Amino acid sequence: MVAAPFSPLGSLSVYDSYDATPHVGTRFPNKTTQLSQILEAPNSDELIKDLATLVSHRGVVFFSEQDLDIEKQKELGTRLGELSGKPATSKLHVHPISEQTPELTADVSVISSEGGIARNGYSKSARASAGWHTDITFESVPSDYAILKLHTLPTVGGDTLVPVMRPTTNSLLLIKDFSKALTAVHDGSGFREVMFWELVLVEDMLTQDPKYAKELGTPINDPRGSPENTGSHLQAVHPVIRTHPVTGFKSLFVNRGFTIRIVELHEDENDIAIWDNRCTFHTATNDYQGLRLGNRVVSIGEKPFFDPASKSRRAVLGL
Repeated sequence: MVAAPFSPLGSLSVYDSYDATPHVGTRFPNKTTQLSQILEAPNSDELIKDLATLVSHRGVVFFSEQDLDIEKQKELGTRLGELSGKPATSKLHVHPISEQTPELTADVSVISSEGGIARNGYSKSARASAGWHTDITFESVPSDYAILKLHTLPTVGGDTLVPVMRPTTNSLLLIKDFSKALTAVHDGSGFREVMFWELVLVEDMLTQDPKYAKELGTPINDPRGSPENTGSHLQAVHPVIRTHPVTGFKSLFVNRGFTIRIVELHEDENDIAIWDNRCTFHTATNDYQGLRLGNRVVSIGEKPFFDPASKSRRAVLGL
């Protein structure tokens, strides 16, 4: 018999919820469970701290039919990190190419199927597997939690897939002590080289015109949620395996979107999702037609570190 996966609901156990899979994802399906009310509850600090812990253990948590406005979404993103112990210097992330508008501040990223950061490098024929990434790992101090509220969805498809980057027992045996000393370069220079993408529909194919971006001359936002996230270099070096500060578990910290090399090796629907960028990566499926639009808030966490005494989730839970 295998032990049931650990799911630390804490004070959130008063709300209806279920685990989407044995190891990843928890959903609060009842629309009476509103994040806006949790933010205003007398015990809101306890509830939000337990929510942060739940997201860290389960990777991603979903809330159905939410009325959370953008200011409350930003407040939740801030408090999740603060109540789970992030550095005082870490605020909400300002994306290098986010534009401040009268409706939204620069610390809110518009996620749109029509263009912008969500479509950087998009190819209509590409599989979703080509888009796996963890948010903003090119920053010296990357993200802890991210909150995405999709308010416009296609009729079918357009899902966001979120696996968890916890090493399996076999992979840990393969990488063993060798990988503990490895570091990886994470690069976001694509945002620097092409700071604005003009998407043109030509014979039913999306093409990108980088020359327009260079002519536009849009400056890189600076700083970006932490005093260390500054300048236009958009590159950082992080450990290949990091220790999660909330759970204490090891997790792989590389992703196809931004990791370009290992330093030590030679080159060869109004629903809301909250995920932990320290132990997950994600991609949006390309299985839909029509508009997919939402707002994302990304909280800055701590500088990635590795504690040699940390263990894998499977080892701790006997899975």
